[in-house]
Amino acid sequence: MTEDEARAWTGSRFGAEDTASLGRMVEIVADENSRQNLIAPSTVATLWSRHIVDSLQLVDLARAADGAWVDIGTGGGFPGLAVAVVRSAPMVLVEPRRKRALFLEDTATTLAIDAHVTVHATKIEAVPGMAAAVISARAVASIDMILKIAAHVSDEKTLWLLPRGRFDPSEMISLRQRWSFVFHVEQSLTDADSSIVVMTGVRAR
Repeated sequence: MTEDEARAWTGSRFGAEDTASLGRMVEIVADENSRQNLIAPSTVATLWSRHIVDSLQLVDLARAADGAWVDIGTGGGFPGLAVAVVRSAPMVLVEPRRKRALFLEDTATTLAIDAHVTVHATKIEAVPGMAAAVISARAVASIDMILKIAAHVSDEKTLWLLPRGRFDPSEMISLRQRWSFVFHVEQSLTDADSSIVVMTGVRAR
């Protein structure tokens, strides 16, 4: 997917206003990346395809989920901040690095989405308990670890959206020893070697 194709994809699904806001976010992230390493420098030129569309593809998977979305390890804003631009439900961004958390707060204010965005400058383990409608975690630990550290912000109705690299069936087999769940795997729109593990009904055995 080229950058032009990524912008066109975004515009066709989320409209001109949200696409313009996301364009502003792209500019902010690219500028800030010269001061702190929000994203890999090699991906700055492909922010739309590598980060914006990669984040927004989760929105369609969460259409039926009504309620707060918790994004673990938001980093430079992906996927959580990008999703918050196009989704008006509460978004909780969890980013333990204080400088990045401040960047997320400032950017949410600049994009005028701070009314429904909350940033926690801490690890997910320290976030107050809740029952999130959606939990996402992009490139954060193993699935087993994610389920353990975020159990207190979920219940059996929570939809887990976990972008991964190449899908490894053996990981899910191993998980069955400790967790009950229903899952399926979606192919990433932006990388043929990447997948999204979608889980529901998660509970410890």
